[in-house]
Amino acid sequence: MAVETTLAPAAQSTRPRGRWIERWDPEDEDFWAATGKRIARRNMLASIACEHVGFSVWSVWSVLVLFLGPAYHVDAAGKFLLTAAPTAFGAVLRLPYSLAVTRFGGRNWTIISALLLLIPAVSAALLIHPGISYTALMVLACTAGVGGGNFASSMTNINSFYPQRSKGWALGLNAGGGNIGVATVQLVGLLVLATAGATHPAVLLGVYIPLIVVVAAAAAVFMDNLAPARHAEPALRQAARHPKTWLISLLYIGTFGSFIGFGFALGQVLQIQFAHEFSTPLKAAQVTFLGPLLGSLARPLGGRMADRFGPARISVATFALMAAGAALVLAASAAKSLPLFLTGFVALFLFSGVGNGSVYKLIPMVFRGAPDDPAGAGLGGEKLAGAVIGIAGAVGAFGGVLVDVAFRESFLATKTGDGAYIGFIAVYALCGLVAWTTFSRRK
Repeated sequence: MAVETTLAPAAQSTRPRGRWIERWDPEDEDFWAATGKRIARRNMLASIACEHVGFSVWSVWSVLVLFLGPAYHVDAAGKFLLTAAPTAFGAVLRLPYSLAVTRFGGRNWTIISALLLLIPAVSAALLIHPGISYTALMVLACTAGVGGGNFASSMTNINSFYPQRSKGWALGLNAGGGNIGVATVQLVGLLVLATAGATHPAVLLGVYIPLIVVVAAAAAVFMDNLAPARHAEPALRQAARHPKTWLISLLYIGTFGSFIGFGFALGQVLQIQFAHEFSTPLKAAQVTFLGPLLGSLARPLGGRMADRFGPARISVATFALMAAGAALVLAASAAKSLPLFLTGFVALFLFSGVGNGSVYKLIPMVFRGAPDDPAGAGLGGEKLAGAVIGIAGAVGAFGGVLVDVAFRESFLATKTGDGAYIGFIAVYALCGLVAWTTFSRRK
């Protein structure tokens, strides 16, 4: 397949070896219409494919724990830690992954980061079997964190390709396509459980090993490096000193932390709180994919709504609705009502997806030198926004760790998740207040 290798005369590009674009100006509407939009779309499609598989590998332990039956001697508390481990390691990797784009180039790093997914996939396929130690399982779970780093590098890269007027939609679409990987791996896990049974986790991993190679090859063929996005270390230092970086990161803990934390933990929660209805891993897997799927599909919608109505306004509304969803889950838990319980969790996934899109739209809006906040002045707004994407993505992913830990401690203390649900309501109330006072109340 032929791939575009030239730019419009208005922004002529020279490409040294390694497929570098030296000049890129998406804000120039003539350039964007003639050439830029097509190149940006091609890069985003390949980026989504790599990020999608990365998310699947990152969240594969939300399914693998369902394969760990009595022969593995891992209790419920131990399984919550196994799902928290890749979340934590992925959060740590997000910042260096984001910086890697600015040092090595978006195309080059996407190829490398995709191939790194072979480490957790191949090692888990070969080593998970009855008799393996819990320590070894924890190490294998940690290696899956490389899939979580892919998100930050992908978002930093795609942010540089698109104009300000389209960033909400572009970032939402790019992230949503990746987020669906959580639902996809659960559907694949459901298929494996239904056909091969709960004693063959290697079959699940075997599905993804060839896919990793395919998406890495797609990145090599269809993606480009942007030279103007290189050398962003000063932007990272300035972003880390800006208080709004950390306020946006807090909001992302509330939205993305909820999405990924619930995606990893819901199957176990259902098996504990509604053990009669979900007596087997197969029964739990039949419903756990729905929430992540809806949340992923809602993320581009949240970005589009943020483009039109403003990201702060959408974020405030989102946190109010998430608090209502958590309150419904709490009431359903007390009443032992499975239909209400699932309805509340579906609402949490859906609105966390909308909030993911709106919160990320805040980043280019605030850090591009908007009239009310010249944070990006003098440095280059794209580099500063890219740095904030890396920081917020890393901090926000730790919210998933907090979700798993909250569930673990709540079930250990009270045998129910009620303590965790009350904590979620408090966090959403705090995030809504921050979004309103900092980003919405001020013009």
